[in-house]
Amino acid sequence: METAGYTQMLGPFASLAMALGIGLLVGSERGWHHRRHAEGARVAGIRTFSLLALLGGVVAVAGRALLPEYAALVCALVFIPVGLLLTAGYVQESRRDDDVSITTAVAAMATYWLGVMPAFDLALPAAASAVLLALLLHLKDSLHRWLRVLARQELTGTLQFLVVSVVMLPLLPDRGFGPWNALNPWQLWWMVVLVSGLSLAGYFTMRLTDPKHGILLTSFAGGFASSTAVAFSLSRLSRQVSQTRTLSAGILVACSTMFARVLVVVFVLKPALLLPALLPLGGGMLALLGAALWLLRHRERGETKPPTVRNPFQLLPALQFGALLAVVMLAVEALLDWYGEKGLYLLSTVTGLADVDPIVLSLAPRAGDPLSTELVLLCICLATASNTLAKGVYCRMLGGAELGNTVLLPAAAAAALVMGLGIAVTALG
Repeated sequence: METAGYTQMLGPFASLAMALGIGLLVGSERGWHHRRHAEGARVAGIRTFSLLALLGGVVAVAGRALLPEYAALVCALVFIPVGLLLTAGYVQESRRDDDVSITTAVAAMATYWLGVMPAFDLALPAAASAVLLALLLHLKDSLHRWLRVLARQELTGTLQFLVVSVVMLPLLPDRGFGPWNALNPWQLWWMVVLVSGLSLAGYFTMRLTDPKHGILLTSFAGGFASSTAVAFSLSRLSRQVSQTRTLSAGILVACSTMFARVLVVVFVLKPALLLPALLPLGGGMLALLGAALWLLRHRERGETKPPTVRNPFQLLPALQFGALLAVVMLAVEALLDWYGEKGLYLLSTVTGLADVDPIVLSLAPRAGDPLSTELVLLCICLATASNTLAKGVYCRMLGGAELGNTVLLPAAAAAALVMGLGIAVTALG
């Protein structure tokens, strides 16, 4: 929503100035893209785009001043000959150059309407849309290159994620069901979407990362998708290449991102919990990163391929994670009712051996009410500590004694540090 000051400042002359600025911005990108074309050999350049936006601004300002009730209709009627003129220019250019792309023509039509918007008190959306339009036009090569390397499974996973987040989530009821009213379908699925979105973002970050930048960078990005998957991948790779310290450093970096991801989730679900959680979780992350950097400084020479992580979002695993999260939510209420705080400590430790997300998602929103912040923080520390230690044990089992011990020792130290700092913070808080 636009601020009052912005709207008050925007009189007719300011509307025209913004319309002209929008045309210059988009036109500059199009002019740069076609800069090698001869004068008059393109449908629209910087001057044409500027004139189109200015025309939209003039029509909108005049329409609102002379025919306020029909101003939008006047803008639409003027757009008809503008659209026909751009279409005719596109036809001529496509016949001459055998280029059927309509990008410039569509961008020019959009620029007319972006010039109209400031006069209707939509200056901020118009400016933001103009920047995005220019950026999309300028990223043509990057977007096309990304489509060439995008695998079918990755596109399918992304579309499925959009279905469950954009389509399914708004349809779910936002109220409690079941024993203790512990299951809220909307909140439950929102948490699945949150974790899946972070994992998907981490996966594509890893895919976009150039392997030449190093295994640590790809491991860090891949850790947001699945630190366990990175640990498994590099542990198996250690049986094929003799670069124990480099691979161990990559595993420790991936494991450190688990703490960063938990902090992001805590911030989204319960911002007040972030500050108490920052010291123990940040301490665990820094301990693992420090160990990784030490190993990197004493690494063997040679190249290693980046870790393998599959597209983290698939519909069936997302449903399975949702079911697991529902079970944990019910278990939280049941153990609280039956055993009090001791039951939550046990549940956090056991659940963390497999996955830290269910405990964090179940308890973080309840910190302060109805559960104490200290209780929730200790449970999160228990889950992250047991998860970190478990990954060290997995590496010992999959990668053998040399790699396993190199990872297990820092993992155990980081787990102990997390618990020690967590207990200290709760005692002082």
